[in-house]
Amino acid sequence: MTQAARAPRSTARRGLTVQGWCQLMAGVMTVLVVVAGVAGVVLFRTTQDTSDQLTDHVAPARVAAVTLQSALLDQETGVRGYVISRDTEFLQPYTQGLTTERQASTTITRLVGHRPALVQDLTALEEAAGNWRRQYAEPIVAATRAGRTVSPTTVDGSKTAFDHLRALMTAQNAHFDTDSAQLRHRLDTDETVRDATFAALLVLFLLTGAALMVLARRNVGRPLESLRLSARQVAGGDFARRIPAAGPRDIRDLGEDVESMRETVVAALTAAREQQAKLSDQAVELQRSNAELEQFAYVASHDLQEPLRKVASFCQLIEKRYGDQLDERGTQYIAFAVDGAKRMQVLINDLLTFSRVGRHYDAREPVDLGAALGKALANLEAVAEETHADIERPRDLPVLTGDPTLLTMLWQNLVGNAIKFRVPDTAPHVRIDCVRDEDGMWLLTVTDDGIGIAPEFAEKVFVIFQRLHTRDAYEGTGIGLAMCKKIVEHHGGRIWLDTTRAQGTRVCFTLPAEDAPARHDAPRTTEGTPA
Repeated sequence: MTQAARAPRSTARRGLTVQGWCQLMAGVMTVLVVVAGVAGVVLFRTTQDTSDQLTDHVAPARVAAVTLQSALLDQETGVRGYVISRDTEFLQPYTQGLTTERQASTTITRLVGHRPALVQDLTALEEAAGNWRRQYAEPIVAATRAGRTVSPTTVDGSKTAFDHLRALMTAQNAHFDTDSAQLRHRLDTDETVRDATFAALLVLFLLTGAALMVLARRNVGRPLESLRLSARQVAGGDFARRIPAAGPRDIRDLGEDVESMRETVVAALTAAREQQAKLSDQAVELQRSNAELEQFAYVASHDLQEPLRKVASFCQLIEKRYGDQLDERGTQYIAFAVDGAKRMQVLINDLLTFSRVGRHYDAREPVDLGAALGKALANLEAVAEETHADIERPRDLPVLTGDPTLLTMLWQNLVGNAIKFRVPDTAPHVRIDCVRDEDGMWLLTVTDDGIGIAPEFAEKVFVIFQRLHTRDAYEGTGIGLAMCKKIVEHHGGRIWLDTTRAQGTRVCFTLPAEDAPARHDAPRTTEGTPA
């Protein structure tokens, strides 16, 4: 790189980074938020104080003042009615009015005790009411109660005194109206100032945000967009396109790093193509090896079977022809040879069957697990009747995609093992269950009450040709559960032993479910001969 080309790069790296731009914008917005927050709190408190004075103090005090005035009017009405009718029931408004007056006066004092004009109106009204009661109301009531006639002069004086009370009530109402109007005007003014301030702050926010967006677009967005487009073209297969390095110094550094990565990817792709060519050669070799294995399986199933049959046949002919010339040990040796040849035939056939799983048996079609289980139970009908096996199964099992032959073999091996490994002299009980697990898979179990499997052998039993018992105790080659494992895994599931059972054996396995309603809660049926 020339010195002239390096100069702009050094200048660009003295500018702000993307983080610096973000911090700048965040700082400006933070200052605006703080200013707006402080202004909002001050304006809100001012408006709230005015509103509280109006709604929580003056307005309730005004209602109490109306109650006070009504109480005084009730007192005057009660006195006048008692004088006219001399009926003591007319004194009830007077008595009740005294109580209401005291309560209303206390309420007004509590609500507007900090407002001198309203307190002064209340004091004048209470003093005038007290004078009216002492000078006129109480003497008039006492004279009427004593049966004396009240003089017109006293009645006129009472009326004049109460007219003064009415004037004081009017003045009190006027002062309440004035205070309410002032508070409403102040509240309107505060709300106007608050709304105008918030509107100005909103406009300031928008203008500041727009200015910051323009700056960010010009100094950050455009270099990033250029880097993104170039990277996308490279990702699309144009590996010859170079990645530009421009903008803030960290974006420039990022561009250089991406360019370095592009060069690394180009080198890796070149190496990968060479490796792919090698893998293609290995795939051809693997296909050839599989073909040889296929040929070996054919030889094992046909060519090796014939010598074994000859060994067994000629051993039997020797025993038949020269049996009277052989001692007991010779006869035993011939029996061993025949048995070994037959077991070798069984092992070869089982191994051939095991190798064909996933190759010769690989159909993909809807399979009713219930029908597959039915075929397996039909194959096991003789041994089930002989052992009086009690086989409990769901009436309906799900339908899934798989190979019907393999799934029948799976059921036959699992149920056959449950019957074979029973407690001696006891009819076996086998239970088959099917539920939907939390992953949406079908969980199927085959449970028996047989001799069981120790937890330490839970993995070993699924290995081919692994036996836990001697051939004298239980016949077989030890391939059954290994076959089951290969069939289940071939269908996308897994198989294991439930090691928590204290008695018997429970084999659990899963199979992928189709998009069909679960039918595992259907009634159950029993097959076999109950014990």
